[in-house]
Amino acid sequence: MDNKLKKALSIAAAGALTLSLAACGNNDNSSKNGGDAAASPSSSASSAPSASASSGEKVTLTFQNIYVDPNTPTYKTAHQIVDQYQKDHPNIKIEFDSLNTDQQKQKLKTQANAKEIPDITMVNPAAQMKPFVDANLFVPLNDVVEKNGLKDTYQSGLLDYYSFNGNVYALPDGNNIEVVYYNKDLFAQAGISNPPATFDELLADVKALKEKGIIPMAIGEKDTWTGSFIFMNILLRTNGGPGFLKDVVDGKKTFEDPAFVDAVSKFQDLIQAGAFEEGATSLDVDTGRSLFTSGKAAMYMLGSWETGTIDASEVGPKVAAFQFPTVGGKGDPNQFMLAPGTAFAIAANSKHIEEAKDFLNYFTLNFPKVQFELKNAVGLPQKVDGDMKAAGYSDLAISVADLFGKVNGGDISFDNTMNPAVSQVHLNSLQNMFVQKVDPAQVAKEHQAAYEANKDQ
Repeated sequence: MDNKLKKALSIAAAGALTLSLAACGNNDNSSKNGGDAAASPSSSASSAPSASASSGEKVTLTFQNIYVDPNTPTYKTAHQIVDQYQKDHPNIKIEFDSLNTDQQKQKLKTQANAKEIPDITMVNPAAQMKPFVDANLFVPLNDVVEKNGLKDTYQSGLLDYYSFNGNVYALPDGNNIEVVYYNKDLFAQAGISNPPATFDELLADVKALKEKGIIPMAIGEKDTWTGSFIFMNILLRTNGGPGFLKDVVDGKKTFEDPAFVDAVSKFQDLIQAGAFEEGATSLDVDTGRSLFTSGKAAMYMLGSWETGTIDASEVGPKVAAFQFPTVGGKGDPNQFMLAPGTAFAIAANSKHIEEAKDFLNYFTLNFPKVQFELKNAVGLPQKVDGDMKAAGYSDLAISVADLFGKVNGGDISFDNTMNPAVSQVHLNSLQNMFVQKVDPAQVAKEHQAAYEANKDQ
């Protein structure tokens, strides 16, 4: 794992149970409204009015985002902050353009080709960001992060994943690890007393759950990245640790390495065992999540950003989490799939760049405070202070926060490591495994061919 990200996660872990509302500027708890669940963001977090604000010029900013589910804390956080900002800046209107993750990615690509990116959009770090930056489609945000002390709120090293040539181009909404959430009641119904510690035990649990008519693991594979997230955990184990994709890039390994072929084979074993719901490729991630939060599926494997949503669901009190198990005796359970979050960027083609910068500074200063108040502080990208237990956080949230403290390395996602052309072959290839049985060696060969054809892009 990259030492900078390991350091960022270590800092997150150290602060997990005492989360610095210093991240929220001068906001304090006195701004709570009666019995509201969260404090209203304070206008004190914003700087002096922009020129447009002073002149009273009417400005509309389009805010493209991935917060589509009104039941999630992050959706509520975004809308609450925007509502308060509009009250404080009556001449500014923020229009939401909310899409699920894959839809937003595709729409942004189309908009980028036409050079018509919305004022504020969201993008993934590292390799997925680079083409937009290379095409000069985003503006540098160095002045935004320096304003009101915002830069100091981010975990050390995290902004490096959103920076190129000394400029910060996007501000993340999370810093997460992937865990397996499980419904303790459904496990008990299937006679499972403990979460699996090995891949063979996981397959046995899948069989036991299916025999009871319970969906073993929910997924939304219409959004292809979900399957890749699970696969990358398996590869992390079969490789005996992190760094497989880096070794490919460095010429030390190829995709036809036994570790990769074995990972494909094991992922296929999981699919063929019936681990996932029928028609998984026709269901998006929101539908997959709902299978778990409505009590129809026993497991749900995704990033720790899901903790708040699961907590707020009907199954919340029944849920715990565990690390992905070892595979064939290989791997360290305390090495995780790491997920620096999607991030907010400002379009270079925006007609209102200064207003967009002012709003983004305000939004990101207030984001951790409102998330904390809405019991969704696990996996935040910013340092926060606050006693989770005293604030009423659940056992699940505190236990997931504890897992951050166990992180001993890991890898970031495939599509944040490889270029888009290779990543698309990877995502399509894994999705196809949900439809038909494949030859793992052939899948590996297809990956290598795609890499060799596109590695210089």
